[in-house]
Amino acid sequence: MPPTLEEVAKLAGVSRSTVSRVINQQPNVRPEVRERVWEVIRQTGYQPHAAARSLATRRTRVIGLVIPQAVTTLFTDPYFPIFMRGVADACNAHNYHLMLSLFSHRRAQGAPTSQDALYQQILRSRYLDGVVVSSATLDDPVFHHLLEDGVPFVIAGRYPHERANYVDVDNVVGARMAVEHLLRLGHERIATITGPLNMFAAQDRLEGYRQALTARGIPIDEHLIVEGDFTEQGGQAAMKRLLPYRPTAVFAASDMMAIGALKALREDGLRVPEDIALVGFDDVPLASMVDPALTTVRQPIEQLGSMAVELLISLLENPQRETVHRVVLPTELVIRASCGVRVR
Repeated sequence: MPPTLEEVAKLAGVSRSTVSRVINQQPNVRPEVRERVWEVIRQTGYQPHAAARSLATRRTRVIGLVIPQAVTTLFTDPYFPIFMRGVADACNAHNYHLMLSLFSHRRAQGAPTSQDALYQQILRSRYLDGVVVSSATLDDPVFHHLLEDGVPFVIAGRYPHERANYVDVDNVVGARMAVEHLLRLGHERIATITGPLNMFAAQDRLEGYRQALTARGIPIDEHLIVEGDFTEQGGQAAMKRLLPYRPTAVFAASDMMAIGALKALREDGLRVPEDIALVGFDDVPLASMVDPALTTVRQPIEQLGSMAVELLISLLENPQRETVHRVVLPTELVIRASCGVRVR
């Protein structure tokens, strides 16, 4: 049976209130006393009562991961499990608990949206110390609520609000590298399947595509730009819309859309890379398993999740710091067979 707070105090030779101050990391405890109390806690395996501790410190050590996407998207796109693994590992490393908030787009008539319910039931009750937000749209109400209520948060993705802390990858440079590679292979009629353009990641990857063509002096053909939704089905539908304009290469703004494009091309009797070269973005595990293996832009997905948590914990543990932090991680072009380059 685990010891009580009183038993820990007795073994350490201090008062119950002293043990409480040590556990809650309050000042006015001599270093030698603090160390003695922690040694007793380690030896006895005492576990502070989480609810009581949160009342004393006004901290719950719970971090929320908010992903305003349909549940079906979360479990069909391999990006999200990799990202969530990075988030979970960082939480575990710092002894924080993780609460995942999944949204459903279904609701009863007259009922609040799942986003509204989240704020009413969880965020505004201060059950969470802070929040990591991923894959939100530009106009998602999540940001307004968090800013208005003063909830500490970090975004996985660029967000240009003056008070927003975020961790992102260099989407513009990554997309530009992909298109420049296709240009070096001799392609000039290069199409792109964008992500949903109400997301900054999709806008930035489109910007990288435009920059690469413009730098080469190739006019932008709007017929060769089709909006997708980061899903395999969306990539397949977008590729079918591009086929009448006869591109010789396609840059898809996600691997899952590139895989969908590959299916559409095969349905039309076209070969990759012999008839059309194909490049994706993400480097999820499936990218190297399809035939032909997909040339893609690798982004450090797991690191993106872990760094978002690291930054949030830094904000939580240094609340007096007013500096806004923006971290941008590099991307890498991974060349495989789908672009037409012979790979040994």
